[in-house]
Amino acid sequence: MSLERVNPAGLSPATGFSHAVTATGGQLVLLAGQTALDGAGKVVGETLPAQFERALGNLLTALAATGGGPDDLARVTVYATDIADYRAHAAELGRVWRRLAGREYPAMAVIGVVRLWDEQALVELDGIAVLPHPKP
Repeated sequence: MSLERVNPAGLSPATGFSHAVTATGGQLVLLAGQTALDGAGKVVGETLPAQFERALGNLLTALAATGGGPDDLARVTVYATDIADYRAHAAELGRVWRRLAGREYPAMAVIGVVRLWDEQALVELDGIAVLPHPKP
């Protein structure tokens, strides 16, 4: 299995995402949306960066349970209740991503939403990963 990140020269520079990702072979993993819920089902973190870190950690925990890791992510969608706040914290969110998931970026989109399932949630992440082989 291989993932190839494609960033054509004719498009704007891909900073914090890849324009396209191709996957060859492997097992497809669809990851449900994750917010900043703790093990008891309560939203933790008062700020967008704190909630983003927890939500990304939860997404990576779900991925790890399938036998995958951050490099297997082909696509991540971020749903944010305040796009201006997300943009204001973009550098900090990038540092969180690199610390938890590394320097390889999947194809990504950030979508503004009115609210999420849990009213206290500021951000939610879902994703698609491709693993090298089926989990035994």
